[in-house]
Amino acid sequence: MAARVVPAISRTLRFVNKVGGVEFLIVGVAFVFYYLVRGFVVERTFEATSRAIRILELEQSLGLWAWETKMQAWVMSSDVLAHLFNNIYVYAHFPLIIIIGLWLFFFHRERYVLLRNAFLISGGIGLIIFNLLPMAPPRLLPWPLSDQVVDTMFAFSRVNYDMQPAAFVNHYAAMPSLHFGWNLLLGIGIIWTMRNFFGIAFGVTMPAAMFVAVVATGNHFILDVIAGTVVALIGLGLALLIQRYGNRLWRRANSGL
Repeated sequence: MAARVVPAISRTLRFVNKVGGVEFLIVGVAFVFYYLVRGFVVERTFEATSRAIRILELEQSLGLWAWETKMQAWVMSSDVLAHLFNNIYVYAHFPLIIIIGLWLFFFHRERYVLLRNAFLISGGIGLIIFNLLPMAPPRLLPWPLSDQVVDTMFAFSRVNYDMQPAAFVNHYAAMPSLHFGWNLLLGIGIIWTMRNFFGIAFGVTMPAAMFVAVVATGNHFILDVIAGTVVALIGLGLALLIQRYGNRLWRRANSGL
């Protein structure tokens, strides 16, 4: 009996490893943990809105706020544009992460590992910032400042931000914008992997469209996007170091056994 069971278990484990069962479990747990921890600051409304007001004042002094209002006015000038960028905000985030992640996992495993590490590191940095410095998005600015921003997701698409389970919802995680930062990582990953005209065009256009989407929908300030870029690139840089030196250390450790 044991002679049959052991090989069967071994074959099952090899199959699970091949199709990525363990990997998907690790990533799934990481993202659930990310959203659970991110939701810890939902009651800090005054702190989050006060910080958003200070960011608004800083952007006004830098001339960035004028660009944001012009960008939103352009998107709102057409129902087609409004729906387009609302959908980009929703579907070019986690749905696209899953699609590209699966493609990389099954066909470009080394690149997948690099981006997975970059996502996990940048997500960890984001969690620390969300909890230490919660900040409201422009669409949740208090009156009368709220008159300067339209929540296009609600106004044009009737999107319910609370479609997620309550424990996963955090309206005060605007800084940094990982909506943009993670999209940027996807773009970089596609460019590095495909290395052709289509890959470069898609890898450049996608983050550019997401930049417009996160700002024009009233979900992020431009400074949130800049912060998201910095956090994403830090994650990528550390992931590259892990890829370069971590593998060497692993091989040395194994060779010494």
